[in-house]
Amino acid sequence: MADYDEDANRLTIKLVYYGPAMSGKTTNLMQLHDQLRPDMKGELMTLETQGDRTLFFDLLPLGFRAPSGLLVKFKLFTVPGQVAHDGTRKAVLSRADGVVFVADSQRNQVLNNAESFENLAENAARVGLDFDAMPLVVQFNKRDLPDILSEEEISERWQDAQWPLVFASALSGEGVGETFRQLLEPVYQHMNRKYQMDKNHGLDAAGFIRGMGVQDF
Repeated sequence: MADYDEDANRLTIKLVYYGPAMSGKTTNLMQLHDQLRPDMKGELMTLETQGDRTLFFDLLPLGFRAPSGLLVKFKLFTVPGQVAHDGTRKAVLSRADGVVFVADSQRNQVLNNAESFENLAENAARVGLDFDAMPLVVQFNKRDLPDILSEEEISERWQDAQWPLVFASALSGEGVGETFRQLLEPVYQHMNRKYQMDKNHGLDAAGFIRGMGVQDF
């Protein structure tokens, strides 16, 4: 859940990239770090685990200010995909304000995707998040590889899902910005309901997204 420091007039929002091992979570954040304007990002810190990576960076160390003067900051995390690190996944997911689920588009990864998505739902419940109400975007990554599920197959399998689907190739940056933008929209709505961003801080959804520099993608 967002950390609102009234004395400092600062709102810190936590976003998490979740998914199976090696699905491209880290690559997504590395692309974001490369693509955003220099004044929009902090240092990129990668923590290696055996056979996997987990990543964190403070996206807006200086943040952007709403018309009211409120400083809006974001922290983006990835979780390790391996089952052995489930405790870390729960810890990182705790108090998240929005999640990107990064799935692997390869046909041989269908089971891993399903198990990881089920794990996301289970861990969300364990850390007290309302999974059905949580801002969530599903990204199918690695569209540049051979032997992948077609967009039609994926859309049919996910036709009853309530979450946006984005097709991406994180290595080239394709779909990375769009995924982030798609997540920011429901995150803003959630923040607006809780903190009345539009009335109290003069910040509408368009201004929220512009403040993040997403228009530069």
